[in-house]
Amino acid sequence: MRARAKARRRALEFLFEAEARDADPLAVAIARRENSDIVLNEYSLAIIEGVTAHLARIDEVLESYVKDWTIERMPAVDRSALRIGVWELLYNDDVPDAVAVAEAVVNVRELSTDESPEFVNGVLGRIQSVKDTLVD
Repeated sequence: MRARAKARRRALEFLFEAEARDADPLAVAIARRENSDIVLNEYSLAIIEGVTAHLARIDEVLESYVKDWTIERMPAVDRSALRIGVWELLYNDDVPDAVAVAEAVVNVRELSTDESPEFVNGVLGRIQSVKDTLVD
């Protein structure tokens, strides 16, 4: 697995854990790093900080582009993967859009439901197609 793919996966794990524990994602990541041998690279931190800083806008965008779902009804892994994908699409110009979408799909394919890859691909594809109108 490539370094950025590992970083995304690690960030997804921390975002998922923080949500389940109703805790701050960055605090969860730092605590886990200090209390274990987990490696937390700069890109994982950038994702966690970025998603946290822009969470309200990210969720607003997601609510606008999911069909027949609410954010609360989504599987938690899908929600975290979508948040990372939207952050990369809207706020990280270093990541090609196709990579952001593909990596989110890979993560939910491995970690979530059978329907999740198609769902995540569809949502992020719709957002990608209109992203120029969404950037703050």
